[in-house]
Amino acid sequence: MIEATTVSALARYLKDLLESNLTLTNLWVEGEISNLTRSQRGHVYFTLKDANAQIACVMFQRQYRGAPLERGAQVLAHGNVSFYEQRGNVQLIVDFVQPAGVGARQAEFERLKEKLAADGLFDEARKRPLPSFPARIGVVTSPTGAVFHDICNVLGRRWPLAEIVLAPSPVQGAEAAIGITEAIRQLNRLIDIDVIILARGGGSIEELWPFNEEIVARAVYASSVPVVSGVGHETDFTIVDSVVDARAPTPSAAAGAVAPDWRDISRRVDAMLLAVSSAAMSKVSQSAIHVDRASRRLASALPDTSRYAERLASLLRHAAVGLARGLDQRRERTNAYASRLRALDPAATLSRGYAVVQIRDGRQAVTSVKQVKGDERLDVHVKDGRFPAEVSRQYGF
Repeated sequence: MIEATTVSALARYLKDLLESNLTLTNLWVEGEISNLTRSQRGHVYFTLKDANAQIACVMFQRQYRGAPLERGAQVLAHGNVSFYEQRGNVQLIVDFVQPAGVGARQAEFERLKEKLAADGLFDEARKRPLPSFPARIGVVTSPTGAVFHDICNVLGRRWPLAEIVLAPSPVQGAEAAIGITEAIRQLNRLIDIDVIILARGGGSIEELWPFNEEIVARAVYASSVPVVSGVGHETDFTIVDSVVDARAPTPSAAAGAVAPDWRDISRRVDAMLLAVSSAAMSKVSQSAIHVDRASRRLASALPDTSRYAERLASLLRHAAVGLARGLDQRRERTNAYASRLRALDPAATLSRGYAVVQIRDGRQAVTSVKQVKGDERLDVHVKDGRFPAEVSRQYGF
């Protein structure tokens, strides 16, 4: 028994079949516009035809943006073939239209430029300043061409302190776009790269075309390291030149853009040292003048101390005289007191033949006969000692 498929299943299969065919994607189709209509939602429907065939086309409102669509116009349309399941017809989903006659490559250039500009890849606000004194400079170019040699020569003359890191890649041909993209990513994985030079020599539009590829433009946009382009000659201009942080007209100029000239730096340092030295000398000179002026003002403000010095010397002389006189007076009084004390000294009395009598038990000096009774024991003190004495009762008073 044969099992039937549904219309929906068949339509889905046809849609998947067409949209998975790489031959039917990223197409450029040239033809004449006819049956042009615009929907209320802003979508544009038309037919592209030539003398033998035609194909339905739709351009959605977000891609339209005022494209040059007019009945009878001969155009180049870019898009992908799709199958519209609801109506069962094949159509070209158009995302860019260019008037015919400019060539497919130029039309692709304009299409991609418009697309990337809409995505913000060309915004000036996102572009970063280049480092002033790069230590490691990454270079994406062919290792066999003259370009890398020229870049090394320029950097060696201008800034020999920098290390050059080559990320080799083909710069023309079918593999170039993928190689350039991977080289940029490799340099971004090295954490100490300060700036990247993306370079190749001059050539035809076909030879420079890898620098117009979307994957290369987006790799440059995604780079965390500033990128400088030096692609072709001064008149050559690629999509990448609009994405990079800085564009140079040639590879050698790109090397000059990323590195300062050490001779200029040396001259600037010398000039700064001279300026600092001159400023310091001027400051010292001005300070010396200020100090001298301040010293003179201070000297003029101080009082004349010479007369005070004379007065002080006179006071010191008078004080010395007064002190000596006072000492003499005190010495005389002291000598007088000493003489009086010597006169009162009992030892002096004893030396003249007198004696001092004391009652032995009471240690009282005998000054009257009334103090002495019979049998009294006495101590008699003379000049050179003492001796005991006793009063007989028969001699009582």
